[in-house]
Amino acid sequence: MIVVAGEALIDLVPQGPGALAALKPALGGGPYNTAVALGRLGSRTAFCSRTSHDAFGEALLDGLRRAGVNVSGVQRGAEPTTLAVATIDDGGSAAYSFYVDGTADRLFTAPGALPAGTRAVSFGTCSLVLEPGASAYEELMRAASGQGLFTALDPNIRAGLIPDADAYRARFKNWLPSVTLLKLSAEDAEWLGGSPREWLAAGPAAVVVTRGGDGLTAFTRDGAEYSVPGEKVAVVDTIGAGDTVNAALLHGLSALGALSEEALGALTTEGWTRLLRFAARAAAITCSRAGAEPPFAAELGGL
Repeated sequence: MIVVAGEALIDLVPQGPGALAALKPALGGGPYNTAVALGRLGSRTAFCSRTSHDAFGEALLDGLRRAGVNVSGVQRGAEPTTLAVATIDDGGSAAYSFYVDGTADRLFTAPGALPAGTRAVSFGTCSLVLEPGASAYEELMRAASGQGLFTALDPNIRAGLIPDADAYRARFKNWLPSVTLLKLSAEDAEWLGGSPREWLAAGPAAVVVTRGGDGLTAFTRDGAEYSVPGEKVAVVDTIGAGDTVNAALLHGLSALGALSEEALGALTTEGWTRLLRFAARAAAITCSRAGAEPPFAAELGGL
């Protein structure tokens, strides 16, 4: 079982040019997209979050169920669902403004236990910024790591939500001893101001940096680097692409028997190459579609 912990929200995606273009609601949130992608790939997946009782919250849970994701551990609340308004540039890249005050996901509390059979827990995005939930997710991360579980982190920086950049960067460094796999974009890495080698020295067994259409690179503790190019595709937008990479990495590591710190450290050149190519293919399919629509296993073939 792979548990994905973090926010579920509604993306409001413009359907044309201009500031007053019609907005179409879409199911989203980095952790939510990761959970859906894992379910579509066939991994046993559970979602750990807090969602609203409103219509958007019900739609979010229905989307998880359709993907085969276990939602029995999702907390519920009367507060509204978080909204993220997307802006799409000419290259298909998305930027967001958020409506988060008083929303349900901010009031997440750490569960007493994870589902039976949990092997890995994935964290990231807004859920690690917005209090008081951020501290609860951090508590869960440290507890999972302390139990010897594989932990994955994608900070997926949303700078507009971070009131104190220096404080967040310090907090990010404090998470690293509890992280097995750190995945982040080149833009995130630049904003954080560190380097893969620095982060590896602080705790993770591997760091994967995504570079959009230019591909992915994995860095490991033994000094090795493994890179693959991006898959060429006509980009509709990039919504959910990084989340799809998260899911593909976790699904692929599970298939390779590498969901542990020791096994990840022992992954061969062939293993890393297969894994990164699989993630690049999955992300390309997501980019070829409007919104966060990750691929199903049948669309990707084997690892």
